[in-house]
Amino acid sequence: MGRTRDEVRRARWAVAAVFAVHGAVTGSFATRVPWVREHASLGTGRLGFALAFTAFGASCAMPLAGRISHRFGSRTALRGLLALWTLSLVLPSLAPNLYTLCLAMFVYGATAGMADVAMNALGVEIEQRLGRSIMSGLHGMWSAGALIGSAGGTLAAHLGADARTHFAFAAAVLTLLGTVACAWVLDVQPAEDEEPPPRFAPPPRSALLIGAVGFCAVFAEGASLDWSAVFLRDRLDTSAGLAAASTTGFMLTMAVARIAGDAVVNRFGAVRTVRAGGVLAGLGGVLVVVAGHPAVAMTGFALMGLGIAVVVPLCFAAAGHAGPNPSLAIAGVATITYTSGLIAPGLIGGVAQATSLTVSFCVVTVLAGGLAVFAGVLRTAGGGARADSGARAAAVPDPRA
Repeated sequence: MGRTRDEVRRARWAVAAVFAVHGAVTGSFATRVPWVREHASLGTGRLGFALAFTAFGASCAMPLAGRISHRFGSRTALRGLLALWTLSLVLPSLAPNLYTLCLAMFVYGATAGMADVAMNALGVEIEQRLGRSIMSGLHGMWSAGALIGSAGGTLAAHLGADARTHFAFAAAVLTLLGTVACAWVLDVQPAEDEEPPPRFAPPPRSALLIGAVGFCAVFAEGASLDWSAVFLRDRLDTSAGLAAASTTGFMLTMAVARIAGDAVVNRFGAVRTVRAGGVLAGLGGVLVVVAGHPAVAMTGFALMGLGIAVVVPLCFAAAGHAGPNPSLAIAGVATITYTSGLIAPGLIGGVAQATSLTVSFCVVTVLAGGLAVFAGVLRTAGGGARADSGARAAAVPDPRA
């Protein structure tokens, strides 16, 4: 039993490393979006259209992740899907026009979504075996990885490095790190008589309001992640290095808040934590909208990252207490929130094309501030207003059950 416990603990850190690698790919790409746009000779609207193919690719491919894990086992599936995701980082930098960039973003989104599903499923499995919450920490590791990736991208942009060289180097390093980490994750095999997971299950009504809260947070996250650098370049005419630094600042506050999130929730409860976060995120959005100086906009993006960081883990916890089927509720919330993050960049580009990036971030500000208004839906019958992290391990069921 002790050996099994040690193996699970080791697997926890291995999955944490996988989360960090996944985040590093996202951070690397986000800081070089202005370079990708210029290389493909695109305007704001066409860039948004191309980024929307990330959501299209993920929507098509995410249902396949469960079946791949069922067919090959969790370790082999995660190793392969993570490698596809890290290597796909190279593709956007090779696209010379709109059509090839759309194709590149489709593959980028498809591999991102499948790897995301596989690693989160393993995170839930380990959380159950340990009997305590680890998901907030795992998402904190994702943010830490994104921060490292964005820091590397900021340095590359500051040095004027070609993104093709930058992405090729980053993809090689991250593929190696991911492959090594996957050697230590749990190898969960399905029972012989276990049916493959369904391709699609509509979310129950109990998950819709909770999912709507997560939607607002993840929309603000996706918009800030992919458009903060472009905002500073276009609106405030900053250098490429300073624009990339705004993305890094956003990721830094996200990482710090997620790592510290459990302690805050234990002290103040889920509802008050999310309400305070909504106020901070709304204030950050206002600073971005009215910014006349790069420092003001960068402060705004940092405050948005701080405010929205812990919302999604708390949504999952609340879903675990909602309705007679917690597993289906959590799956529904995950579908709503992750879809929000995938469609946000494209929608921001569309609104910016029709109006301006300032108007786009007015929309983001309203959604972020709405967290303070609708935080009450995270009150759960099982956990009251707190829905604290200590209840999360029991609240998150095995998604394969």
